[in-house]
Amino acid sequence: MTISGTIPERGRARRRVAVTGLGLVTPIGVGVFASWEALVAGRSGTGPITRFDAAGFAVRIAAEVKGFRPLDHLSHGEALRTPLFLSYALAAAREALSDSGLSIGPENGPRTGVYMGCGLGGLETLEQGMETLRSRGPGRVSPYFVPLSIGSMAAGFTAMKLGASGPNLSVSTACAAGTHAVGLAAESIRRGECGAALAGGVEAVIAPSCIAGFHALRALSTRNESPESASRPFDRTRDGFVVGEGAGVLVLEDLALALDRGAHVYAELAGFGQSCDAHHFTAPRPDGGGMARAMRAAIADAGLEPTDVDHLNPHGTGTDLNDPCETRAIRAVFGDHADKLAVSATKSMTGHLLGGAGGVEAAFSVLALHRGLAPPTINRFE
Repeated sequence: MTISGTIPERGRARRRVAVTGLGLVTPIGVGVFASWEALVAGRSGTGPITRFDAAGFAVRIAAEVKGFRPLDHLSHGEALRTPLFLSYALAAAREALSDSGLSIGPENGPRTGVYMGCGLGGLETLEQGMETLRSRGPGRVSPYFVPLSIGSMAAGFTAMKLGASGPNLSVSTACAAGTHAVGLAAESIRRGECGAALAGGVEAVIAPSCIAGFHALRALSTRNESPESASRPFDRTRDGFVVGEGAGVLVLEDLALALDRGAHVYAELAGFGQSCDAHHFTAPRPDGGGMARAMRAAIADAGLEPTDVDHLNPHGTGTDLNDPCETRAIRAVFGDHADKLAVSATKSMTGHLLGGAGGVEAAFSVLALHRGLAPPTINRFE
């Protein structure tokens, strides 16, 4: 969840954190411009699954990235063996870095970090490797099987390709991973541990085991005949989320350093909060207490009051369990001011990017604040 507001001039003893670059690979567009244009137009990225033959599955829809070319970012040999989640992460990071105008070299490489959220990592690589093991034996398993399966490679691979030798952290906290990565990167800059960081989230797990597993949890929409209207956050007719894929990366910098080099500043990242429900494997606390604590912590960390907040990008999955709890949490934190918030549940268009959701939605929130335009929530019927 990302909340946006106007920051008062108080509590400025620590280093301030600027957002100077954005990069996106999403089901509604490859690149920031294409993704934002589709978002504000209310276009859905959900359609029939093409990544594998889903004919025998109860769920046959997903929000796939369209038109992405790994060869635009990798050599032919690398593109053949590199799983999509690493290609997406690198593409979004390169776009964000180019947008920021920040160059990474020997002098500032050790002061540039990479913080990347990823939930399931190279699930397709894992599936393919296990099939090779079963059908052809252990001697035919690729030496890249393990390193290209683990989610931590999103941060490591990006750092290797861009020369960022500062703090490197992979965050695996399920759907909160991308948001945690952005917040933890900001904390590193505040502490003076690094001067800049690439931060966000990535996921690419539109694979048989993922779709079957989430369906077994009764978490996915089964609106196979109307995929574009399947993701319905906060709607009475919601029946589950849609699995999405992609990456969202922000360049964060020490504000003073960014201004010194004449960087374009989109926004300031002023506060971060986190919590744990300590409640259940998959269900949030019914009263939304954990979500409320995280929001209150972020608002307090920024030196704001709830009434200073103008815009909110909620988790908004479109599941029976999340949406009522999140509504209660928003009401608990903002009270009557909740009626004045602009709320953009962008998963209605992108689907749920799992570990990549926080990075993409943070970028969307920065753009909404910078451009003064809140994206719509589509598929609201009741």
